[in-house]
Amino acid sequence: MTLETVDAIYQRAAERKGGDAKLNVLLAAQKQGIDELTDDRILSEMTKKIFQSGFVWRVVEKKWPDFEEAFFNFDIEKILMMPEEMLEQKASDPKIIRNFNKVKTIKANAQMMFEERQNGHSFAEFIARWPTADIIGLWAYLKKNGQRLGGNTGPYALRMLGKDTFLLSRDVEGYFRAHDLISGGLHTKSTLKTIQQSFNHWHQESGMSLSQLSRLVAFSTGDNQLIS
Repeated sequence: MTLETVDAIYQRAAERKGGDAKLNVLLAAQKQGIDELTDDRILSEMTKKIFQSGFVWRVVEKKWPDFEEAFFNFDIEKILMMPEEMLEQKASDPKIIRNFNKVKTIKANAQMMFEERQNGHSFAEFIARWPTADIIGLWAYLKKNGQRLGGNTGPYALRMLGKDTFLLSRDVEGYFRAHDLISGGLHTKSTLKTIQQSFNHWHQESGMSLSQLSRLVAFSTGDNQLIS
């Protein structure tokens, strides 16, 4: 596998975005410190991304204070004590988005987090300690042990929480296909392994974070989707 250098990708992206200064603004480091978050904030953000998937994001944002109120500010223990009947009742509340299948994920993902906490750390610490060199392994964990956290939902939630990760946006996928680095399905094991190895190589070469590299790759090709 022959990869472009980060410098080559950077120069092309700079030309497309109006020069080094403008590109560097777009590549500014994003928030970190996920290990300082409480687990209720982890569950809240994961739930938000689940509801935003396939829906208008701004509508979910507008309703989010009502979600927080309806689900006890996403307190893990309180969520786990909710009986099925209460979940059904919450799912019919017009103040939130009425989707029972997505509402059920709140308790299921709270259970995932509770079980991991039995290993002596918060779920936030668990995520923070996961090596970015195997970020696809964390994606797989969330997909296997949680509900509706596969595809791009889990990765988008991790990015918003401050965990360094690349994203498989249309532009990033387009780059890897245009350079014949991948050919199969986007979420197959072989494809994900190739993409992870590529980002690991670029990270070692440049010292840039995965999130910065992800955006850089996106800006160097395609339609320049900002969230990458």
